[in-house]
Amino acid sequence: MQSLLHAAAAAPLSIPSPGWSGFDIPLPWGTLRIHAYALCILLGIVVGLWLTAVRWKRRGAPEGSLWDIAIWAIPFGIIGGRLYHVFSSPDAYFGPGFDGTGDLRLIPQVWRGGLGIWGAVVLGAVGAWIGCRRLGLKLTAFLDAAAPGLLLAQAIGRWGNWFNQELFGGPTSLPWGLQIDPASPNFPAGMPADTLFHPTFLYESLWNLAGVAILLLLDRRFHFRRGRLFWLYAMYYTLGRVWIEALRIDDAEQITLFGISTRLNVWTSIFVFLAALIIFVLLGIRAAKAPDSVYLAGHGPDRDVTTLTGHDSDSSVSDSGSRGNLPEKNSDLTHPSAPSDADGKTPSDTPSEAAQRPAGGTGEAGSESGPDAGRTT
Repeated sequence: MQSLLHAAAAAPLSIPSPGWSGFDIPLPWGTLRIHAYALCILLGIVVGLWLTAVRWKRRGAPEGSLWDIAIWAIPFGIIGGRLYHVFSSPDAYFGPGFDGTGDLRLIPQVWRGGLGIWGAVVLGAVGAWIGCRRLGLKLTAFLDAAAPGLLLAQAIGRWGNWFNQELFGGPTSLPWGLQIDPASPNFPAGMPADTLFHPTFLYESLWNLAGVAILLLLDRRFHFRRGRLFWLYAMYYTLGRVWIEALRIDDAEQITLFGISTRLNVWTSIFVFLAALIIFVLLGIRAAKAPDSVYLAGHGPDRDVTTLTGHDSDSSVSDSGSRGNLPEKNSDLTHPSAPSDADGKTPSDTPSEAAQRPAGGTGEAGSESGPDAGRTT
């Protein structure tokens, strides 16, 4: 027993490499491989949509509209993420230096890993814009509602890199170093088999989870609108991505700017951070004081009320306001000092005048037969 304890104490702490990366489903014509990477992505999407649904409903969006938007945003996002990955890491697909030795058949094989977040965000936003326009909703309102959910989805999806044993950092002796199977094609050539690596997937996952909490707290305190929470998300994520990306040792496109050569994703994160900061500040300077509706102009419940009643809902008055368009003879308030007899008629009421009074006209300004019947106030 003591020998086992000594052996456990002497063994370095580390994060083991996964021994499972998916499972097979038998089919009449073969098998269907379900990859753990894909399951992580799907789980992230489901949980992210759940958080977005809660926030979207609280913003007053119509019921079911989230799914009508997601059916456009998710496919666009996956395609965009894949295209960005192929662009930022082209060697496997086009060969080093685009010499034609790559395998183009790998491009659609998303389950092997490789989704670039910026391509996913850009094309996903295009898909969301299409969905929002079809429903008469504002894209900026949707992006604000979706920002924390998007970051939560990224935090969960990053664990797919652990199952694929990919996108890890350089060697480390830290107790949370990541084990990589020496037989894996992603294991760096020439390194000892017991080398531990920075678990960059874990760093980013924890960074994103912290960001979800920060975004929710800030939004609860300041009620960001007009897309400002989305740009705050972009700033937060890129701030972490710069240092996390710098730790990684996987093959990536190198770009030289200002005499500095580094990974394309590092430069992208820097420029997105600066652009997001500028937009966030400008939107804050020009922020509207009125509450930001989720509906585009001319859409939403107000439009329906105007159509049904023939009145602009913005010009409606309260019950205590003036109703100058009501006939005076229907209001007892026009003769406040006139006495009335036992059955409610004033002495000036003649049988002929009483017969001419509209049916149900009790003399109250709120009568359903009045011209304001059904008007929203």
